[in-house]
Amino acid sequence: ERLAGSGIERIPKEYIRPEEERRSIGDIFEEEKIAGGPQVPTVDLKGINSEDLEVREKCREELRKAAVDWGVMHLVNHGIPEELTGRVKAAGEGFFGQPIEEKEKYANDQAAGNVQGYGSKLANNASGQLEWEDYFFHCIFPEDKTDLSIWPKTPSDYIDATKEYAKQLRALATKVYAVLSLGLGLEEGRLEKEVGGMEELLLQMKINYYPKCPQPELALGVEAHTDVSALTFILHNMVPGLQLFYGGKWVTAKCVPNSIIMHVGDTVEILSNGKYKSILHRGVVNKEKVRVSWAVFCEPPKDKILLQPLPETVSWTEPPRFPPRTFAQHIKHKLFRQSDQEAADTPKPDN
Repeated sequence: ERLAGSGIERIPKEYIRPEEERRSIGDIFEEEKIAGGPQVPTVDLKGINSEDLEVREKCREELRKAAVDWGVMHLVNHGIPEELTGRVKAAGEGFFGQPIEEKEKYANDQAAGNVQGYGSKLANNASGQLEWEDYFFHCIFPEDKTDLSIWPKTPSDYIDATKEYAKQLRALATKVYAVLSLGLGLEEGRLEKEVGGMEELLLQMKINYYPKCPQPELALGVEAHTDVSALTFILHNMVPGLQLFYGGKWVTAKCVPNSIIMHVGDTVEILSNGKYKSILHRGVVNKEKVRVSWAVFCEPPKDKILLQPLPETVSWTEPPRFPPRTFAQHIKHKLFRQSDQEAADTPKPDN
């Protein structure tokens, strides 16, 4: 943000994406207007627990279909009051609206393994690719695993609003896991149990703040990745930026009012043996508007659970597509695979 606010007209070279990647980065406002082609599905959850069997089944089927086909969707009528999501957004924007000195009081220390708190990919001048964003990261549920001492004290509503949102989001996650479980022919409580249940499943919030970027066609806010979580729930400030890699092309998500974007993460993809998809996505920046998103990652405990396709999802014709790994091992495997890939992509000097 310090960089974005300095009035620069050209971005430092560490932020410039490789040329083949830049070819696919366009003007996000123009791309959001495109009406044709594939669109991220919108799933209306109003009937998710309806007494009317037909209404309930139709709603659940839509949710399952979106999880199988896309692995990402806009949830509407999700049951979390607009008044509460509005408070969460106001609190996050209030925190990021403070002077940098105030925010840096909450700075994380990644070198010391302390990832919670305020961080900036902008201020980091390490060589390699940088992303055009600041963020605030902390665990918000279950309460006994949160550390309120690192939560922002300003704005004063930050803690209350975030705690209440965490509780309601956790209840929404339970409903979604139930529908996805039934879709795999399992008992409805099964998937939730497999990812840690009420005691062990962690909700980690990351508020992403993407400053205006003078050369948005050269940078990315967040590079292409799949989420490692079981599920991810995202609020945003109605500025477009999310793109999904679907059918071999980058598709821009529209901004749907009062919706929560939900991603299926790698953890559920693994447990379902690939039936539910964890989709590749990225965040694009722009030069006109600041974009803010509130992502909550529902994550299994790091070492306690071995993630692998559930026996019911495996057969002779559909062997397991993923080897057993703990969540920590999965993250490590992804990082190594990425760095191996990057090493393989780096041109070797001629001797």
